[in-house]
Amino acid sequence: MHMEFLSSVLSIVILDLVLAGDNAVVIALAARNLPREKKNKAIYLGTLGAIVIRTLMTLCAVWLLTIPYLQALGGLVLIPVACKLLKKEEHTEHVDSSTGFWGAIKTIIIADAVMGIDNVLAIAGAAHGDFLLVVIGLLISVPIVVWGSKWIGRWMEDYPILVYVGAGILAWTAGSMIVHDKIIGSYLNSVSHVLTFLIPITIVGLVLIFGYLSGKGKKK
Repeated sequence: MHMEFLSSVLSIVILDLVLAGDNAVVIALAARNLPREKKNKAIYLGTLGAIVIRTLMTLCAVWLLTIPYLQALGGLVLIPVACKLLKKEEHTEHVDSSTGFWGAIKTIIIADAVMGIDNVLAIAGAAHGDFLLVVIGLLISVPIVVWGSKWIGRWMEDYPILVYVGAGILAWTAGSMIVHDKIIGSYLNSVSHVLTFLIPITIVGLVLIFGYLSGKGKKK
């Protein structure tokens, strides 16, 4: 019995970590413009809020499955989030205001909640209805995600191109959520299988073009 429980916990932790890569990216992106002394605080508070939302979503997982177009709507919400994260503040000295600090926390929580729909449903399924397993898995994996987001944030400071890579990952996630929605996905497949690949690619392209043009406009 104990071995079966430990095995289930391990499975959920691994699933959490595999699914949480994009979450670590969004945390790093959202906090990157903050001064160093506020960056860690924003990461911790944002992640704490995300855990609370994720836990509540897991409790409602069965109900969430019945909401039509939920996954597609989540994907649409994620597109402007990806665009917003590409906007680099012109003067980092202004980012230490309460607006920038709480704005980063809000972005982390909203993006994690939207991106967590798939994760919650997958983990709830793996836990076979055992909510304790889900909570244990979250408690173990979240610190690893936070640690990973700090590393990603440092790499983004050294290699700014990674900001575009991160935004591209979020845009791809948004497109994937739309095309894998049960209702919209079925319709797209009936029209053409190519659309399930073409739509995410198009969204990635549009987000990256937006980021490039907005950055070019600021330089002028």
